[in-house]
Amino acid sequence: MPSVLNPWVQDLTFMQQSVLLSAVRNADGIPKFHKQKMLLKYYRRCVLLSAFDARELRDPKEPGGGSFTGPVDDLAKALDDFIDSRDEMTLHYFAHAMHAFEIIGYKHPDEGIRAFWNQAYIRLVHCLHVWPESEWEMDRRLGDGEENWRERNDPSSTCSD
Repeated sequence: MPSVLNPWVQDLTFMQQSVLLSAVRNADGIPKFHKQKMLLKYYRRCVLLSAFDARELRDPKEPGGGSFTGPVDDLAKALDDFIDSRDEMTLHYFAHAMHAFEIIGYKHPDEGIRAFWNQAYIRLVHCLHVWPESEWEMDRRLGDGEENWRERNDPSSTCSD
């Protein structure tokens, strides 16, 4: 059965795929043409096939993709704009985006794409004044094993639900 997910995403654990999907939409309440949405267009290109083009669009500037996965002319500016507008999104969404960027930064098959998203992940982590986790730590936390996931989950009833 065909999937909207880029083929590399389908090779990830279910938990990692779920995290990627949780960040596809922007934070609630952000206007349609907000400056932080440019980065998400490229993010979507890295995770989803373009519905209009029925294929993966790896080049951020390549025409196509409509408004959902459309081209992005300046990735550095798009990342800066996303980070600069972090106070306009909930911490909940910021964390989803941060972890989604982490997954692409460790798992994308293209070295250049992986490097961009790894740098994005590190910058978001540093915005929170915490340290990034290693790929091994991420794989353990998001490896479809509830026991390993719970190791890193706070026991509060409001965490991670």
